[in-house]
Amino acid sequence: MDGRSSSLQTGLVAKMLTVFEAAGLEKKIRPNDTVAIKLHCGEWNNSSYLRPVYARALADKIKELGGRPFVCDTTTLPYNPVASRVSGLDLLTTAERNGYSSAVLGCPFISADGYTGTDDVRVDIEDGFILKEAYIANAIASADVLIALSHFKGHPQGLVGGAIKNLGIGAQSKRGKFNVHMGGHPKYGLGAMPFHPENYGGKKADDDWRSLEEVCPYSLIHVTDDSVKWEREKCVNCLACVRPMLSRGIIELKEEWFASLNAAIADACRATIETVGRDNVGFINMAIDISPYCDCVNYSDMSIVPNLGVFAGTDPVALDKACIDKATEVAGTSGSAAEDFEVEAPGTRKFEACSILLSGMCEELQINTGVKNGLGSIDYELIEPTEKTAADFAFSPDSRYVGVRYRKHFKKIPPFPYELHNGQGFARKDSVDLESINAYQGKNGGK
Repeated sequence: MDGRSSSLQTGLVAKMLTVFEAAGLEKKIRPNDTVAIKLHCGEWNNSSYLRPVYARALADKIKELGGRPFVCDTTTLPYNPVASRVSGLDLLTTAERNGYSSAVLGCPFISADGYTGTDDVRVDIEDGFILKEAYIANAIASADVLIALSHFKGHPQGLVGGAIKNLGIGAQSKRGKFNVHMGGHPKYGLGAMPFHPENYGGKKADDDWRSLEEVCPYSLIHVTDDSVKWEREKCVNCLACVRPMLSRGIIELKEEWFASLNAAIADACRATIETVGRDNVGFINMAIDISPYCDCVNYSDMSIVPNLGVFAGTDPVALDKACIDKATEVAGTSGSAAEDFEVEAPGTRKFEACSILLSGMCEELQINTGVKNGLGSIDYELIEPTEKTAADFAFSPDSRYVGVRYRKHFKKIPPFPYELHNGQGFARKDSVDLESINAYQGKNGGK
């Protein structure tokens, strides 16, 4: 369903629930099933993440179906110098600031991989494209049903963040994220990228040298008086140092690192689905507020395309492919990164041009790997479901018409003072010159 709204039943919350049902996802939920709603709660000061109302409405629907929902995210790698979701405590603190709490959601919000990110389930991937194992967050692996409620948008490394990324990164424990990000890999790991200490003048030339040395939680970066030493062979790809190194010209990021990461995301997504059970997993993509970057950055750029709408299905590859195709089809947003990189015209590929780390890569790396490893198919048919009625989305605590609900109340405690000012209720002028404020300035000789 598209991104336009003109009534209660065409609002985005209503459309999300409509496509959830039209895609048959409600049929996956049986009485007493525990249902994980996996989403991205947003980084500290990010403002384009999904509003909690979507998760709340979905949780309410699941409870109506007899399920026991919980909303979850996972701890992250310390992928920027001030990352806000690295521990379970940090994650819950950030999530609550962003509106994700049990009081708002009507169900628990949990850190699915525990406090340190090691509460996980290891699974083998015998025929993965690049990964041979994955580490799935325990709460997600243990759920009876998994609904991936994804914010479709861009991503600094994945180029696109949708259904595949939500499970291929977001459902992995911290241990799993090190795996997917190629931590310790001899060819594709960050430590294997070109290193240029000769470009850095050390403490003598950089008053802010501590911001480079102190970002590594493994203490592998050592700033000297005139250069920098990096124990590259021990690098685990936590990514905290990427921006400090890039900004100083110390490291180069090669395309093969991005390609291997995206391939690993698709492998890990498949592992997550197979752990829960393919018949027990459904996907919703909210293609709105489509920033060129992920919700994991601590700011939000303006959308590169208008809201595309709400998509649901059981194949994450087809779902992400449909969203990418829609983003390609439409015109980019004026004044956004799409205009900066001259991809605002309809028919242009937006995400690969707007990547902040490596422009020009294929934005379908996850999708292509998902086809190769059996995750899903790029073949899809877009089906627009029939709109439901306004009554289906009325105020659920009391869905009666307001006249019926409030007649007795208004009679007992009248909010309108009929007894004053000859029944008019309030002191106001009988007539004023409205034309004087309605007239368009500059029209009719400046009238």
